[in-house]
Amino acid sequence: MRTRTAIVSLLIGLLLVSGFALAAEPVHITVATGAVGQELEISREAAARYMELNPDVKITVLDTPDMVQDRLGLYLQFFEAQSPEVDVYQIDVIWPGDLAEHFLDLYEYGGKEVAELHFPEIVDNNTVDGKLVAIPWFTDAGLLYYRTDLLKEYGLEPPTTWDELEAAAANVQAGERAKGNQDFWGYVWQGNAYEGLTCDALEWLASNDGGSIIEFDGTISVNNPRAVEILEQAAGWVGTISPPGVIGFAEEDARTMFQAGNALFMRNWPYCYSLGNGPDSAIAGKFDVSPLPAGASGAGAATLGGWQLSVSKYSKHPEVAADVALFLASYEEQKIRAIQASMNPTIMSLYQDSDVLEASPFMGSLYDVFVNAVARPSTISAPRYNEVSTLFFNAVHSVLTGKSAASDALEELELDLQDLTGLPVK
Repeated sequence: MRTRTAIVSLLIGLLLVSGFALAAEPVHITVATGAVGQELEISREAAARYMELNPDVKITVLDTPDMVQDRLGLYLQFFEAQSPEVDVYQIDVIWPGDLAEHFLDLYEYGGKEVAELHFPEIVDNNTVDGKLVAIPWFTDAGLLYYRTDLLKEYGLEPPTTWDELEAAAANVQAGERAKGNQDFWGYVWQGNAYEGLTCDALEWLASNDGGSIIEFDGTISVNNPRAVEILEQAAGWVGTISPPGVIGFAEEDARTMFQAGNALFMRNWPYCYSLGNGPDSAIAGKFDVSPLPAGASGAGAATLGGWQLSVSKYSKHPEVAADVALFLASYEEQKIRAIQASMNPTIMSLYQDSDVLEASPFMGSLYDVFVNAVARPSTISAPRYNEVSTLFFNAVHSVLTGKSAASDALEELELDLQDLTGLPVK
């Protein structure tokens, strides 16, 4: 009897220990994020802060491809498999309409209490059929970076038109090469065939009264004389004021060249600002930012960018995953990102925060650029935007590489967009 009692006691003890071990097992949450600039590092630091406050949660920050199309392809594999492997996804501002079916409604997980803090336009963008499928994380708009020291040396002002940019770029490029820097170029930007080129080229078109590819009224507008004109002008930059290899550049390629001191002008996103002033930068304290130049419209245009956080409907821990997403997008965390990495907040009140403005003054001086940025036609073309963009950037790339004349490329693009979307021509 004693032996039997001892065995029972031992079993009960083992069960209790086992139950305690199971209870102590942390909840695992995986966040898929980007790695452009400081994104990966700063996301991991934020995850560490959450885990310090919530020791029962273990967060893994997953590094995903820099190129938007590659990242979307990876996400689609997870969604097709209805995989619970990733709980929180960093998604582009252009994706909510296309991917909404895979995400939870954050209004049901605390999103209602914080949505009004963010720019209403971005919240509207992230709301599909009344459901908040993504919480805004940081916003973006294209900017012109320029070397203040070189413009001063050559007696030039920051350009306000594309013609002025061309002239200044050619002037300073010739001067710097004459001084011995044969690697110096006038202007670097994103010319590879990917979403980044869609952003650059949309800015060219909009600044030149060339439309927005597909207008908000649902008409295809891309095949017009102003669009042809500005694409021809941009193609003329390749190999003259921009390196021949610019047709293969993404954001980091342009940043690396500019930050090394080998370019006068650069088109890029706000994240480059803090990196350019970093301790390893050759141009720290020698550059500034301004709105992008204008064409025939008389005003520059900046493409709206930015990233959101969505919670997978296939997550095994939706409540915890949603809490992680809302924490990462909170006031405190957005402030840290703005100060340390020049990532523009989506919470409006942070644009009056003195610490943010001291670290990144352009967030105050160029506030209008961010709130008036040009949206890509992702809503009007959903759920086919990715295909629309691919057709567009491939057509533009063919012009930049000299494979097609601008008029021919846009005429063919117009027909392809009609076939794809069924939308009429403007």
